[in-house]
Amino acid sequence: MKNRYIASFEAAQIAEKQIPQFKAGDTVRLGVEIKEGEKKRIQLFEGIVIARSGNGVDATFTVRKIGANSIGVERIFPLYSESLKSFEVVRKGRVRRAKLHFLRGLKGKAARIKELKK
Repeated sequence: MKNRYIASFEAAQIAEKQIPQFKAGDTVRLGVEIKEGEKKRIQLFEGIVIARSGNGVDATFTVRKIGANSIGVERIFPLYSESLKSFEVVRKGRVRRAKLHFLRGLKGKAARIKELKK
């Protein structure tokens, strides 16, 4: 059971941030704020959501993209992080799993996910 002050603080943090509905298998484009000394810039990170975990303010999600020279890059983002400036769902994926860690062992066309048709 959480302290009521902590619960109200967490509710305020959740209320101020607008996050679209997404799940594992969706392709997302994130604008991440990067600090380099005194300068700040926003860098896009686009990839497939392979996992979601936690709930409330503690929720996180893992995004995997294929970088240069076919190297897989995974980043874990807190859902309500201050460094996430933009959040866009590019594609909805059709998957039958909640965690897509099997994508780590696949390459090329085998690692594709079919798009969900509406």
